[in-house]
Amino acid sequence: MPETAHLTSAARIREAVPHQQRTRPRRTVPPPRKRGPGPLLSGLLRTARPKQWIKNILVIAAPAAAGRLFSTHTAIQLALVFTLFTACAAAVYLINDARDADADRAHPTKRHRPVAAGQVPVPVAYAVGGVLGVLAPAAAAWLTSPLVAALLTAYLGMQLAYCVSLKHVLVIDLGVVTTGFLMRAAVGGLALGIPLSRWFLITTGFGALFMVSAKRYSEAVQMEGRAGATRALLTEYSAGYLRFVWQLAAGVAVLGYCLWAVEDGVPHTGLLPWRQLSMVAFVLAILRYAVFADRGTAGEPEEVVLRDRALAVIGVVWLTMYGLAVANW
Repeated sequence: MPETAHLTSAARIREAVPHQQRTRPRRTVPPPRKRGPGPLLSGLLRTARPKQWIKNILVIAAPAAAGRLFSTHTAIQLALVFTLFTACAAAVYLINDARDADADRAHPTKRHRPVAAGQVPVPVAYAVGGVLGVLAPAAAAWLTSPLVAALLTAYLGMQLAYCVSLKHVLVIDLGVVTTGFLMRAAVGGLALGIPLSRWFLITTGFGALFMVSAKRYSEAVQMEGRAGATRALLTEYSAGYLRFVWQLAAGVAVLGYCLWAVEDGVPHTGLLPWRQLSMVAFVLAILRYAVFADRGTAGEPEEVVLRDRALAVIGVVWLTMYGLAVANW
């Protein structure tokens, strides 16, 4: 009897298995999880490139050169201009990443960007970028001056044109990026009504070209043989040409600064000739940065500036001398 019961149970199981297989519900792909506000906001912030915001500190350059940093009005205006310029830059990054989302997904590194990875939907990136791009110049016209609003509008137009087509035009791409740095340096002076010195513009412009071309040179060296994988235009530049550009730019920046330092007609009543002494620190800073450019490791300028201790010390010494020269101590 136990054996019969056992066989009967086994038969029932065999009969039930096909029936279960026929009646088992099909597996369905679970619907995608809804994106919460936390991951979305985090993705938007990452797309805005917080590490790049250090570039916007250049807004204090013109007021610092004029010795007009130490007042409440100046501090408020510069903080406002810094915020507005950061908003404009974030708008450009958002629109650029939304536009390049498909291409970024095929890239080994850029595929981790929030828009390419799907953390930030493409329409959301376009929408937030568009809102920031409209609100920042409007706020500048209301809170600062029409000149600042015009400059921010020009910056947005130029950078969006760069994202669409100008980044593929030989040499023009270097000029556009350099002009973006120059606009950052000029906007603080426009906000406070400070005349911009010709030496200030020359030194700042060619100093920016030095860093931009050194960055391109480093990318070309590191990606030799596969440069088009990260930046298609790198295949059009030779390393020798980019080396020539950053060396030329460094030389003109040093010349412009030295001409400012020895300019006639500037009274000297301080303890030491700080303007002339600051030339030493400025040249040393250029030479130190050129070490990284020559090695092909200046692909991330903010990393070089923040991580190299010797360059940081030279920078502090230069800032001290420059401040004493401007204050005429």
